[in-house]
Amino acid sequence: MPAKPGRLGVGVIGAGKVGAVLGAALRAAGHAVVGVSAVSEASRDRAELLLPGVPVQQIPDIVERAELVLLAVPDDALPALVTGLAATGAWQAGQLVAHTSGRYGIGVLAPAKAAGAITLALHPAMTFTGMSLDLARLTDCSFGITAEPAMLPIAQALVVEMGAEPVVIAEADRVLYHAALAHSANHLVTLVAQAAQILGDIGVEAPNQVLGPLLRAALENALASGESALTGPVARGDTGTVAAHTEALREHALDTGSADIIDAYLALSAATATRAARRRLLSADAYLGVQAALTADDAGPATGAPEQTPPLDESD
Repeated sequence: MPAKPGRLGVGVIGAGKVGAVLGAALRAAGHAVVGVSAVSEASRDRAELLLPGVPVQQIPDIVERAELVLLAVPDDALPALVTGLAATGAWQAGQLVAHTSGRYGIGVLAPAKAAGAITLALHPAMTFTGMSLDLARLTDCSFGITAEPAMLPIAQALVVEMGAEPVVIAEADRVLYHAALAHSANHLVTLVAQAAQILGDIGVEAPNQVLGPLLRAALENALASGESALTGPVARGDTGTVAAHTEALREHALDTGSADIIDAYLALSAATATRAARRRLLSADAYLGVQAALTADDAGPATGAPEQTPPLDESD
């Protein structure tokens, strides 16, 4: 079968969970993966699984052969890698150079651009396992893309070819964009782990079975309805329950040494109360009662209130 027009020779630098999957997705779209770098045994195994037949090569050799270089390396390693390759004259005029970092835009690729390369930032808003099931997940995934205006269609086309949806992110907004994703996905894992630990500590044999339906419903409702979907004792202004939670979690921290759980509960309950009050989902009196329950030093229900008033969102 003849190759589709506009097909590229793709070089994947970094056969981590992201690089190997995106390389496989580009290959499935008809591009030729001409080389992949893989240092660890796990990355070599991943490359063999997802990119069978693709030669494992040194980075300079990949850059020399590739029309599109996909840099799928950790954020902190990216600047030195781009600068180091520029110092050796590796970048080529007209070559596409794309990275998968959420934190950076195209500024980090300036040394490649100075050599005449076309620079793109393509960050998948997805958590990866590094297995073939990730390819199916790409069809329900968005990519945060950044490029010069004239080059945006190239970035958009590559993302669409992988089955995903491109979302344009301004260069100046990349860090906030990435912080939003990390705050949601990474901290969700922490919250689930903390909740599962508590249930396990009180003898629940299958915490995931208890949490699964609840968390899936909460996530679906939050995505569909935003903060209007908020339920629970903080949203109801049920200060007695909030105080009881606080007392029980303090005792749990003393028994288990897991102070991170009470710290997270207090911080997120306070944030939830503040956001609920702004949207007038929580009355001023209830807001103050919740804050008092969270800041009480004794183990019993809190009395009194902190010297603060709920911030209201005047736009609501």
